[in-house]
Amino acid sequence: MFSAITLMSEAQYLLAVTKDEPSREYYTTVYIGSAAMTSPVNLLIDLGTNLTWLNCRKIKSLSTLGLVTCKSSTCKSIPGNGCDRNTCLYRQPRPLGKNTVVTTGRVVQDNATIFTTEGGQPVHIAPSRRFTFSCAVDKYLQGMAPPIAGVLALSPGEFPFWRQMTSAFNVIPKFSLCLPSSRYGYFFMGTPSLGGKKTGPMTSTTLKIDSGKYLISVRSIYVDGVPLTLDPSLLEGGAQLSTVVPFTVLQTDIYNALAQSFTLRATNIGMTQTPGGHAPFKHCFGEGASRRNMDVSVMEIGLPGNGKEVKWRFQGANMMERVSETVICLAFVDGGKKPNESMVIGTHQLQDYLVEFDLSTTQMAFSDPLILHNTNCST
Repeated sequence: MFSAITLMSEAQYLLAVTKDEPSREYYTTVYIGSAAMTSPVNLLIDLGTNLTWLNCRKIKSLSTLGLVTCKSSTCKSIPGNGCDRNTCLYRQPRPLGKNTVVTTGRVVQDNATIFTTEGGQPVHIAPSRRFTFSCAVDKYLQGMAPPIAGVLALSPGEFPFWRQMTSAFNVIPKFSLCLPSSRYGYFFMGTPSLGGKKTGPMTSTTLKIDSGKYLISVRSIYVDGVPLTLDPSLLEGGAQLSTVVPFTVLQTDIYNALAQSFTLRATNIGMTQTPGGHAPFKHCFGEGASRRNMDVSVMEIGLPGNGKEVKWRFQGANMMERVSETVICLAFVDGGKKPNESMVIGTHQLQDYLVEFDLSTTQMAFSDPLILHNTNCST
């Protein structure tokens, strides 16, 4: 690992985030290889992966690629490591599909470069730094969007991309995401800046780190200011944050309470529930003559913050998904009675917010819905 001497709180490094529209997957581009021959590699952004892995055939020159030995301290500190003779191996469930499907690849090191920014705009590529990742075979990329050649690890573990890079560049260990609803957004390491875009005040809450996951404590859930009536035990595990789950998944009882409240509000303004669902959604509505569009209802998640409850507000396009010209659906998924997590907040709800993960203080900060400031995450 890299050793940081002086942390430069104002330093920032920017990578563009691309939304693949057909798959709803978000990826960024990292340049790997020697300065004379770097290769751009598109990597799925995943908050749950511990070590970046990719198809190393996408790298133009392998001359600077070095194998990590099995007996090295680097190999020994990587979760899920293994050995093939003297070569370090990495094994971890794939972020997409069933968790029983495991990637296995050789752990390697090569140079990696990223952009530095000024006023939120890229000005030049930062110097190359040695980067530890794993080479995976093509079959593990099945199910991912065609532009994607691997997974960028952003977990709170020992070897995620953000930890390696912030340590290498002497930056405070934090990163921020601004997932776009379309086209391109932002991924910052260090202090974020949206190039003059207004985000409003940032609200902070404590991050819980558990089994390589980012979790936030949930005290209440509100719809239009009215708290949902829920068994308190349903909220005890908190909510997991995910960049690979497209729509927030809720335990059945939480989902039903949300859907009931939402349906009441929708029918009160003249919308009608459509028969049948539009998978993966269960509750859909015809807008009719009212054309009330997406602004049917507001959901807030109550979180602990600075000795009082703070609220993370979702509304409009973050609550709904349009499935046809006249039909919109509640953009949440019923996860069943006994899911691993009662709440997993997906990318549809995260898009067009600036969300900061500060691992130096174990805090998460989030902006207002950027639409309230007449802006968004799209460049």
